Amino acid sequence: MDSTAQDRSANAFRTRTVRAPSTEQLNDIAQRHGLNLDQDELLHYKEDIGKTLLEFDKLEQIVEPRLPVKYPRTPGYQPEPEDNPYNAWCWRCDIKGASTGKLAGKTIAIKDNIPTAGIQLRVGSHLFYGYTPDYDATVVTRILDAGGHIIGKTTCENCCVSGGSLNSIHGPVLNPHDTRMNANGSSSGSGVVVASGAVDMALGTDQGGSIRGPASACGIVGLKQTWGLVPYTGLPGLDVTVDHVGPMTRSVYDCALLLEVLAGYDGGLDPRQPRDITVPEYTKQLTTELSGTKIGILKEGFNTKNSEEEVDKVVMAAVRKLADGGAVLQDVSAPLHSVTNVMWATIVSQGALQPTTKGVGYGQKGYHPTSLTEAMHSSVQTMINDAPINMKRNLLTGEYLHSCYGNRLYAKCQNLVMKLTQEYDKILESCDCLVMPTLTGITRPLSPGDRPLKEHLAIIQSFTGNVKPFNLTGHPALSINAGFSEGGLPIGMMIVGKHFDESTVLRVAYAFEQLRDGKI
Repeated sequence: MDSTAQDRSANAFRTRTVRAPSTEQLNDIAQRHGLNLDQDELLHYKEDIGKTLLEFDKLEQIVEPRLPVKYPRTPGYQPEPEDNPYNAWCWRCDIKGASTGKLAGKTIAIKDNIPTAGIQLRVGSHLFYGYTPDYDATVVTRILDAGGHIIGKTTCENCCVSGGSLNSIHGPVLNPHDTRMNANGSSSGSGVVVASGAVDMALGTDQGGSIRGPASACGIVGLKQTWGLVPYTGLPGLDVTVDHVGPMTRSVYDCALLLEVLAGYDGGLDPRQPRDITVPEYTKQLTTELSGTKIGILKEGFNTKNSEEEVDKVVMAAVRKLADGGAVLQDVSAPLHSVTNVMWATIVSQGALQPTTKGVGYGQKGYHPTSLTEAMHSSVQTMINDAPINMKRNLLTGEYLHSCYGNRLYAKCQNLVMKLTQEYDKILESCDCLVMPTLTGITRPLSPGDRPLKEHLAIIQSFTGNVKPFNLTGHPALSINAGFSEGGLPIGMMIVGKHFDESTVLRVAYAFEQLRDGKI
């Protein structure tokens, strides 16, 4: 028997990779797109498409590249309530990395939207129920390669589309400074395990303030680094233009240390990254010297319609400490900063349609996690009613805008982001960094009281006007504790720098930390 005959014989019993469509299915698709096809045309396309789909059988026999899983681990366990006082852990595990490295001796927590092989991924939602990744995201591998010890996955908001800490399927995450209060989100669990001392460091993700919001509410350091500096490889996202993953720590030094490990080019696996990334040793650049450092106080970051006077007061007192340390303060203005909420909402609501309805990474090069894409498609097809209210709102808004206006508004907002970026860049030509409150209001109680949940979430979300712009423009932005409210709740100050100039952002944050703590 020749090889061709053998191939035909072997394939005779193989299940087709993709079933051929029926004429009824093709007619439904045609009708949705305004195509009027007669029966002969439908039969022609059915035959033609069927032949093309047979070729997919050849692809199924080729082993695709996968992200590596280099370190052994057990499946782990769900912690008992008595071992989880703030409900910040959704899963405990024990994954030891290399025996040496920059993170040797450090315990690390991973937000539960970051795939870790062999450990179920829930993303705080029923939509991901039953999915266990078969790969480690690049940031997980880098932590383990550097000697980090991963001890658990942290609770996050349902599908990571909330700024609170109250709608995860695992239950609300409690703020360690006052357990009646929000820890903010969506990286709520990561913020809490760091603030409470349960772990040395954690990873969070940030599409609209989800690292910096919890860092502010919990009184820790959280960095949304320059877009593309740290690879997002293997993670589910909202829109490729706003996705970030980064460090959450108790000190600026540890933030710089973890960034050294996470940052760097991922060999083309993440299309967000430029090829020429250089990663300095950020820890060696930390200094308390501020003489001559120019700090821009962003006018539009203070005294907004959603600002609370106490927050502005605490942050301005922190800014004056920078001046006491030798920094030069100057007032600056970026008018577009005040209208970025609608730009962000349009980009995320329409951009999220792609990963929600078509799969992770659609329309981009790089690594595509096929198991995650398949799991998301299946859940959206069968369990979409279990989605959280914010995701439903984004889906409805995005689909409405797309069906009635195409992508015109998305395109316009992306064009305006270029203008916004130019505004910040122009200011940063004469300043080393910008400062403003991270969140414009103090964190709110977990209980909505007499308010409907959607109204309560809207109030929490209204305080994020300063964090979202830098997801759009990609500038590095770090939150550090500026002080406390009269009620003892942390208030964050955000430091923003030039693209890929994390060194200056970390240096200013480190100097402030030393001044704040009375060490200089």
